[in-house]
Amino acid sequence: MAPTVHPVVAEVTSRLTERSRAGRAAYLRRMSRAASELSLRPARTDLGCSNLAHAVAACGGSDRATMAADTGVSLGIVTSYNDMLSAHAPFEHYPAAMKQTAREVGAVARVAGGVPAMCDGITQGRAGMELSLFSRDVIAMSTAIALSHDVFDGALLLGVCDKIVPGLVAGALSFGHLPTALVPAGPMASGRSNAEKAETRKAYAAGEAGRDELLASEVASYHSPGTCTFYGTANSNQMLMDVMGLHLPGAAFVHPDEPVREALTAATTRRVAEIAASEQPYGIGQVVDEKSVVNGVVALLATGGSTNHTMHLISMAAAAGIDLTWEDFDDLSAAVPLVARIYPNGPADVNDFHQAGGTPFLVRTLLQAGLVHEDVLTLAGPGLSRYTQRPVLVDGTLRFVDGASESGDRDVLRAADEPFAPDGGLRVLQGTLGHAVIKVSSVAEEDLVVEAPARVFTDQVAFLQAFSRRELDRDVVVVIREQGPSANGMPELHALTPSLGVLKKRGHAVALVTDGRMSGASGAIPAAIHVTPESVHAGPIAKILDGDVIRVDALTGRLDVLVDERQLADRLPSPRMSEEGVGTGRELFGPMRAAVGPADEGAHVFAALGRRYDHDTVLAVPSTEENR
Repeated sequence: MAPTVHPVVAEVTSRLTERSRAGRAAYLRRMSRAASELSLRPARTDLGCSNLAHAVAACGGSDRATMAADTGVSLGIVTSYNDMLSAHAPFEHYPAAMKQTAREVGAVARVAGGVPAMCDGITQGRAGMELSLFSRDVIAMSTAIALSHDVFDGALLLGVCDKIVPGLVAGALSFGHLPTALVPAGPMASGRSNAEKAETRKAYAAGEAGRDELLASEVASYHSPGTCTFYGTANSNQMLMDVMGLHLPGAAFVHPDEPVREALTAATTRRVAEIAASEQPYGIGQVVDEKSVVNGVVALLATGGSTNHTMHLISMAAAAGIDLTWEDFDDLSAAVPLVARIYPNGPADVNDFHQAGGTPFLVRTLLQAGLVHEDVLTLAGPGLSRYTQRPVLVDGTLRFVDGASESGDRDVLRAADEPFAPDGGLRVLQGTLGHAVIKVSSVAEEDLVVEAPARVFTDQVAFLQAFSRRELDRDVVVVIREQGPSANGMPELHALTPSLGVLKKRGHAVALVTDGRMSGASGAIPAAIHVTPESVHAGPIAKILDGDVIRVDALTGRLDVLVDERQLADRLPSPRMSEEGVGTGRELFGPMRAAVGPADEGAHVFAALGRRYDHDTVLAVPSTEENR
């Protein structure tokens, strides 16, 4: 008998369900209509002869006969393969293998389309980073285009990294009646430790190491095909797809070159074909429901995952008609213990996490504590307890066996009744500066409250120049504004992290306040991020002046500028200083900057649940003043 669900988890799920009632019902009606049109026959049988001929023309051999018949399953592969990015390079040979597996079970699998996959690690601090968040919505739309030919009975989505998985899921949810699986590729082997890499970065920022030393460190860290091994958005994605039942059990962190990985890919293909051919097929829109979304949030919090998912999970949920909010994250975080220490929340990497028990142990301990819902539908079948199993090869055959019942390394992974911390380390801040999130799982207790004068910048370059001139060698709250979705696409601000760490190491009280993103990279520095309303919508962050005292209080959940309320109200927002994005393709994304919703609603360009910004309030770019 499953333990009783924790009262906070039950309460959040209940109110989420009630809040989403109308939107979810409308979504399910739409998916039901799409499913009923199939009526247990392949979708392609409704096509006219000419339409079907176009759909079959590229087929050969048995695939042509299967596609032309009224029976047999047609699977659409949507791939994010490219061979310049380590996480996506392994996908090169997946489609051919999946096609062969499909033929063996009387199905046809074909590449329906490709989606872009860009790397935040390459574009950090560069103009291309301003396209990163929007690439998620481009991927969602590209997925919809790939599946729009209406000849598929199921979908296989090949994706791993930051915006790719949320985009694939959101796009596939528009075809929620189709049985669908995410197909991962796994992490690279461990290279230079993340802790050593971070120390070299700090040394470089402080002028104590040269570029050659820094480059050698980075190359030793990122060294082979597979996902980067730190616990950023990419690996948070993989953990979520396990726990939300969109992978086969334990698939997330198997290495690309392990035989089990090849067997899992084949098994995933067979499983989607099996569901599609069954008398009671079910689609991704039934798997992603209110309970699975709550399970995802809980698992993210329990492992100290990426803050980007305070937007991505909201966006994916919205695509399924579910209205997730930051307050749901906040309330769950107070009840969910931190059971994993993975960099940047500790020295270990995802390979260490996997060896310690990985997602099967994580699911087991969260189920035992009543922190996740067992009664969910998954790719593997009904019940989350299936995901306490791990994949193994027995005489060349894939089997799922019970995962570890005890952690293999308590410095990396622990049971919920003996956690590293009593809460999930992700908190929501409210105050005179608006709405923000802060990740505190790596922040020392004495640093949870910082009160200091502000120094205001509108880009990372100006901050780094001031740092190099040692203008910031004091207690300081660094404010980086004009970094929100509408301003410039909300780039991640990782370039700040080493220098902020150096200031802290010099003995100063330091915090960051920004309407931009940091993912998990803020580390030991308290960082109030995703500030909403953003500065270009005349949010209070646009009224901060150098020297204003700001209080970032992660204990009470407050984010305030300590200026007289009337005086603050009378201030005009500072005029926008940054240039409108042009070059490196940024001019093509102007319509997306104009349409995007706020960070606390998922920062997506699709019809959002709840309020929207009035985009007429965007502050104008001055023609004569230079950027601060």
